[in-house]
Order: sequence, then C-alpha cells, then structure tokens
Amino acid sequence: MSSSRNNGEGKARHDGKVLAVIGASEFQVPLIRKAQSLGCTVHAFAWECGDLGESIADVFHPVSTAERDEVLRICKEVGVDGVCTIGSDFNNITATWVANRMGLSANTDECARLSTDKRAMRKAFAAAGDPSPVSIPVREGDSMPTELDGLTYPVIVKPSDRSGSRGITRLSSPEGLLDALTTAWDESFCKIALVEEFLEGDEFSVECMSWEGMHHVLQITRKFTTGNPHFIETAHLEPSLLPAEECARVEQVVMHALDTLGVQKGASHAELKVNGRGEPWIVEIGSRMGGDYIGSDLVPLSTGVDFVGAVVDVALGTEPDLRGLSSPRASAVRFVLSEEDVAILTDLRSKRPDLVVSESWSVPVGHEVVDSSTRFGHCIMAADSAEELLPWLAGGVACD
Repeated sequence: MSSSRNNGEGKARHDGKVLAVIGASEFQVPLIRKAQSLGCTVHAFAWECGDLGESIADVFHPVSTAERDEVLRICKEVGVDGVCTIGSDFNNITATWVANRMGLSANTDECARLSTDKRAMRKAFAAAGDPSPVSIPVREGDSMPTELDGLTYPVIVKPSDRSGSRGITRLSSPEGLLDALTTAWDESFCKIALVEEFLEGDEFSVECMSWEGMHHVLQITRKFTTGNPHFIETAHLEPSLLPAEECARVEQVVMHALDTLGVQKGASHAELKVNGRGEPWIVEIGSRMGGDYIGSDLVPLSTGVDFVGAVVDVALGTEPDLRGLSSPRASAVRFVLSEEDVAILTDLRSKRPDLVVSESWSVPVGHEVVDSSTRFGHCIMAADSAEELLPWLAGGVACD
C-alpha cells in the first residue's frame, strides 16, 4: 500500500507513490531525482531524444508532451498519484490538464491557460488592476499594425507563449518591426507576437509556493541580462538586495496577481521590473517553478527550503514543508555566454574556490548565444551574504 509519511525531520516521504513527470529534459532531472529520493516511482513522458531524464526515470514513456490524450491514457492505466513538471510553460499545460482529468492535486486548466498565454495574462491583469505593460497582439499573416494604440517607442516584441528569452527583441523605432515580429512568430507555438511598452528598471523574479490559495514568498531573485536587444539572462542573485520597503511592495503586487491568475497550488515564478521610484511592474508570471537553476538550486541554497520537494508534495496532495534556514545565506548563478565569462569564472576558481558549489561549462565556440538554451554553461555559487557574490556577477567585475 502506498503512503505519505513524515521522515521525522518535518519532510514528508511518499513511499510507494507513483508520480508522472511531464518532460525529461535537464529542467526535469532535479524533479525526477527528488521524487525518487522521497520514495516515489517516477514515470517520465517526453519525445525521445536522449535527454538524461529518459534514463534516470524509473519508467520512460516516449510520448510527446503535446499528446496529452495519450499521456492521460497511460497515466490512468498506470494509476499515478500525481502529475507535475518544473521550469516549462508548455509542459505545465499538459501536467495540469492530465491531473485535473484524474482528480489529482493541481491548479485549474484556466489558471494554466492564463499563466502560459501572455496575451490572456495581460487581459486578466488589466481587468484586475495589476500593474502590467500595455500589450498588442499581432498574429502571423495579419496586416501590419499601423498604429500601436498609443504605445511609444521603445517597445518589446516577443512570442505570446514562450519562455527562456526566446524570440525577444527591443526596438527603439518602427524600423525593424517586421523582422522582430517574424522572429517572435518563428518561436511561437500559436504564431502570435506581442508588442509591448518597454518597462524601465531593474529585473527581478519572485519565487512562491501556494497551498489551498495561500501564497508564500520563498525568495526574491535579482536578474542580470545582456540588455538590448534580446535580454538574455546572464546571472541570478539571491537575495535580491532590494530595500525592505520595496520587497514588501513587490510581494504585495505578486500576491494579488497570483489571485488574479487563479493560482491555488504549487510553485510560481513571477518576473518583474522595479523602476527608479521603487514601483514594481509585472512582466509575466508562470504557475510553475522557474528554470535557470533558480528553483532547483538557488532557493534551497539561500533559504534552506526544499523547493523541488515541495512541488512533489503538492502534486501528491500533501501540504508542503516550507521551513527554511534559521540564518539564511546567499546564492547565485553566472552563465557562460562569452570569453569574458570564462575569464571571470577562471579568476573565481583561482581566488575564491570556496564560493563555487557546482559548475558545468565549456569555452564559447561554434555558435552565437541567441537565447537561454544556447548558453555555454553555468557556475553556481553560495556565500554568507549577497554582497560577497555580487562582484562576480555584475558587469563582469571580479573581486581583488
């Protein structure tokens, strides 16, 4: 008989439970391994392409995550106790849909739609009064918009339904609009691009876990990017070093927006900008854990909360244990996009090897970095304070 029980340290175990993980890419590996460590048998579903998750799952089903009817059929046949995914908007739609048809723990289908379709998200935010940029959808094949409903340049053009910095372009004038739209359409599943007002300010994300409609902010992450024109993320830092008053504003805005999207259960990843007046504006929110090692590595390192374990708990209908460190620490990840990054990380290993938690990268060669998926690797760090890590992230300036 399957059971969920406490391991004596506050963390629920799920011995004998069967968990379906939607996806088998690098994103899902921490989820698969965590579920197995908690006693679950893991069935992974993905298009077969040799990803690590295919070999480490207890059972691998070579079924595209887009074939949700087939995923549902197999899950019913197996008798899974929970369905989940992390770091992927597309897989989140399938995971939620399958879980709901089996009466398992999940957000609603409508929540998954609102938190993955950026056009629908913008409409919901506008109706609820959540601070969010004006957004104009343009479908491939439609006539080019002659006016942008009062939008002034600069603008951001991006796909309506993708993540990971894919297909994003910043324009400072109408010149190049068609090329930017084409780039976004090429990345979009639904072939819809969004033209949005460009928000000034520093970038942050908010990592949350919800249970029965109650939202818990685990951490605020400061994000570093390449800037104009594609805004590829180069590093993340926790905690964010935002002043306490601005943190409180950010948390208030995110809590309200999660209610707007109907988030009731599980992880969420909210991306925001905070302008020079300390005002937060929502870029987008996903009803799933953030990728880029934020949820799987940085949150546990900086807070002590087992974020991935909490995702497993919620998928299996168990209230997650969100207790963390009594003395929180700091964590960061720097990505390799250029020779400059290699020089900084080489310097880091020489001068402060005690900061390095793990790394996996190669010298940039062979292709241009055009989005998050084409970077050349990463280095994860931890320290007692964010100030100790910041010099190794911002602008490629290393400690002396």
